[in-house]
Amino acid sequence: MLEHMKGAIFDLDGVIVDTAKYHYLAWRSLAGELGFQFTEEHNERLKGVSRMRSLDILLAISGREFNEAEKLAMADKKNRLYVEYISSLDESELLPGVRAYLSGLRARGVAIALGSASKNAGFILDKLNIAGLFDAVVDGNKVARAKPDPEVFQTACRELGLQPEDCVVFEDAEAGVAAGKAAGMQVVGIGKPEVLKDADLVISGLHEL
Repeated sequence: MLEHMKGAIFDLDGVIVDTAKYHYLAWRSLAGELGFQFTEEHNERLKGVSRMRSLDILLAISGREFNEAEKLAMADKKNRLYVEYISSLDESELLPGVRAYLSGLRARGVAIALGSASKNAGFILDKLNIAGLFDAVVDGNKVARAKPDPEVFQTACRELGLQPEDCVVFEDAEAGVAAGKAAGMQVVGIGKPEVLKDADLVISGLHEL
């Protein structure tokens, strides 16, 4: 699978960099303003889903209801908090093995894309100083449907000019694995085998490759 792939499509959070902690801090701050506690256990439910869907989950936990305008304002505030947190990111926060693996793929002629729900993906890649390693960046600004819908990976595949069977997805979330499989691609899960059981291969991180 990894030897014959022509394209590699990477999720961002939990695969390239661990920005999940900053998302959690931002959501927790928003929850505090709404008067309830948002725990790390609650936060697990937000892995791999879009900002608005994450907000819906958070508000369901709060037990309160808000109109669309209020929800859009909250989502915008959460993003501003998150961007403040990640503004100090640098390449020291790349997860182990990321730069070496991406560089090795480029040397082999494998096309590389990012496929992420994040609307800040380009900003983060720039902060990490790895934007030049990607041939295509498909993020929440380019697609409308969140994982497990396969749209993000299908779009990345098209931007690379490849067929789904030629691409391998690298994902750390169940929703992402499901999206990769629905797109007709093989999937490398990064995390725990018992959680990512539908992936074709599960590793603890790119440093293993």
